[in-house]
Amino acid sequence: MNFLEQLNHQIETNKAEMISSLSKLISIPSVATDEKGVRPFGELVQNAYEQMLAMARADGFEVFDADRFGGHIDFPGSGDGIVGIVGHLDVVPEGEGWNFAPYGGDVIDGYVCGRGTVDDKGPVMASYYAMKALKECGYEPAKTIRLILGLDEETNWEGMQYYLSRVKDLPDCGFTPDGDFPVIHAEMGILVFDIVKKLPSARGKGIELSSIKGGTAANSVADHARAVINDTTGTGYGFVKEMIANARKEKGWKINGKGVGKSFEISVAGVSAHGAHPERGVNAISILMDFLGDLNFLNDGVADFIDFYNRCIGYDLHGKNLGCYMEDELSGGLVLNVGMIEVDRQTAKITVNVRYPVTCEGEDVYEKMLPVMTRYNMGIVKGKHQWPLHVAKDSHLISVLMEIYRKHTGDTESQPLVIGGGTYARAMDNIVAFGARFPDQEELGHQKNERISVDELMKLAKIYAEAAYELSKVEV
Repeated sequence: MNFLEQLNHQIETNKAEMISSLSKLISIPSVATDEKGVRPFGELVQNAYEQMLAMARADGFEVFDADRFGGHIDFPGSGDGIVGIVGHLDVVPEGEGWNFAPYGGDVIDGYVCGRGTVDDKGPVMASYYAMKALKECGYEPAKTIRLILGLDEETNWEGMQYYLSRVKDLPDCGFTPDGDFPVIHAEMGILVFDIVKKLPSARGKGIELSSIKGGTAANSVADHARAVINDTTGTGYGFVKEMIANARKEKGWKINGKGVGKSFEISVAGVSAHGAHPERGVNAISILMDFLGDLNFLNDGVADFIDFYNRCIGYDLHGKNLGCYMEDELSGGLVLNVGMIEVDRQTAKITVNVRYPVTCEGEDVYEKMLPVMTRYNMGIVKGKHQWPLHVAKDSHLISVLMEIYRKHTGDTESQPLVIGGGTYARAMDNIVAFGARFPDQEELGHQKNERISVDELMKLAKIYAEAAYELSKVEV
């Protein structure tokens, strides 16, 4: 039995333990919160983080904690250099409509089920058990193999920024198990911003908008949205109920209405998807705004805001109506997703997530939108910006990872990818996303009923073990 066969055998030996460890990790609803103090991202993220560190200490690895903002687990090498495996333990909110407990961590029909199994706790656990198998097989790496644990990848990356400010030596190569196979050599730039408008007070009698609220995260297609309206004329909401019935029948929308005291609530159900692929989902916010566009609101500011949304955003997923569309040969066209909306009687806010082409500039997106913003008297509040990533297809790192992928899958057709998703590969030089989703596999990250098959988990551990093995003994 050669070393790689021995390594795969050890991973199989640890199968039950790996599944148990992942199930325990999934049971922690580690959605990052903005909590100051000893738990920067909340108690639940801290609990998930402490579980990983405790497991690593018990297995004899070296551990570094950057004041609970993030940390790493080291398998020390005999020489210089670090191979980084960069993952995250936070998850997006679970949303609604699950067929099983989103934080149950149950094993059902050969799948480990729950939020984070795909993005990114399952791949992180596979990477950890890859390191553990290497250690148990007596491997002595030339370069240190380092599993870096991020804690707010799904939000603002403040933890990763703080972690990087605290460590002395950064990886000289590596991967993040938080994307697609065969390997991602380029990632589009990402912008998150709010489009805002102040609303004047309504006067007279008619239909008033009390509130709109929808979505859970900027980087997810909104799968729910709700509006509350008031008819101050006293004529009731029969006409709205009729409109809802027609919309359900003629357009197939999942839209409902009900009286709430003297108000009327309109709710829409959509289909969640990752913000990098909004075409795979159904945006409940866009449907709701489309519906509200047929109501005559007393407040002209509200009517203008709804008109702006429907004319300049609506169902356009590429920013053409906003005037910010751009494209390049490497990555294709800009992608736009409306992740959240929040409106009350004074202000309206839309949270937008844009993926722009690799060779373009983020500031150009804002500049191109200005004429539309000015015309509708809208404001922009800039948020997160992640610059594009590009590693040459013929680099040694890409070549090594491609060879390992092909060996384990038999897939000789797939080529290195460009994606709209944003991963921790951007945080350090010479890091690329390597899996964990295989070609033609259903995308379950950020969606209900997220799950990973046990067989897939084992395959990931074997691929990542060989990748860590090869990269830790060669110059990249």
